Amino acid sequence: MSCRTKLRGTGVAIVTPFKRDFSVDYTALEKLIDFIIDNGVEYIVTLGTTGESPTIDKEEKISIINFTYEKVNGRVPVVVGVGGNNTREAVADLKHLPLKEATAILSVSPYYSKPSQEGLYLHYKAIAEAAPQPVILYNVPGRTGRNLDAGTVLRLAELPNITGIKEAGGDIMQCMQILKYRPDDFLVSSGDDALGFPQIACGMDGVISVIANCMPHEFSGMVRAALDGRLPEAKAINDTLLEAYQLLFVENNPAGVKSFLTHLGLIENVLRLPVTPVSETLHQKIKQFLQKHSARQGALVS
Repeated sequence: MSCRTKLRGTGVAIVTPFKRDFSVDYTALEKLIDFIIDNGVEYIVTLGTTGESPTIDKEEKISIINFTYEKVNGRVPVVVGVGGNNTREAVADLKHLPLKEATAILSVSPYYSKPSQEGLYLHYKAIAEAAPQPVILYNVPGRTGRNLDAGTVLRLAELPNITGIKEAGGDIMQCMQILKYRPDDFLVSSGDDALGFPQIACGMDGVISVIANCMPHEFSGMVRAALDGRLPEAKAINDTLLEAYQLLFVENNPAGVKSFLTHLGLIENVLRLPVTPVSETLHQKIKQFLQKHSARQGALVS
């Protein structure tokens, strides 16, 4: 079964909860895993950008990955984030991290160094050759500073161990070009919650989502309706989430979603520097939004 089949629908780019002393809060992580699976998501992505992976050391990563496998316990697929702007280090991580139980590896495009398209191609070629599981590309130029062009994506899609892309470039034309020319078994998922609905209408296979951490029932229901062609129903759900999309990302991700999750009583509102919690003004706006939607959310807002 291809990753396009296994990973169709909503994946959650899960946050990493921390205690007040900034250590990993495994009790909260277990609670969060159960919350999102019980509310209908199709798979979990651990140690992505939303999981604050740049501030998590290698031994913590091993522990988080193994803990996630254990607590998910085969209920849904698990995708593991492994990437960076040092190709040699990323290749070493692929050999060092416990990836045998992963369905796929999500690998962010190199950031800061702004490589050429040929550099991006060769970077991902090296990742694909070293990876023990299929690789999903991750294009997020707003964070990396360099777009992974459609031509490069399609060239990479021909490599044996590259199975899909999380596309978060915000360029609908580029998305449509990839969708038009991709191989039949190549997964194309949105990486932008606010654009997920229209991108699925264009032919994408789902969303790797931030909002599904805190509103998994609503968002995964919207995605399934859109994938099933029930577009009026999907739009009606999506319309109820428009304010939440704005609140989540107005200051920082994952600071926004951690504020949501704190009000839901699932985690502490703790992030590792250089990321800090959202402002008190935004924190209260998020609380007010959740209070209006608490009946639909099915969770107590504290």
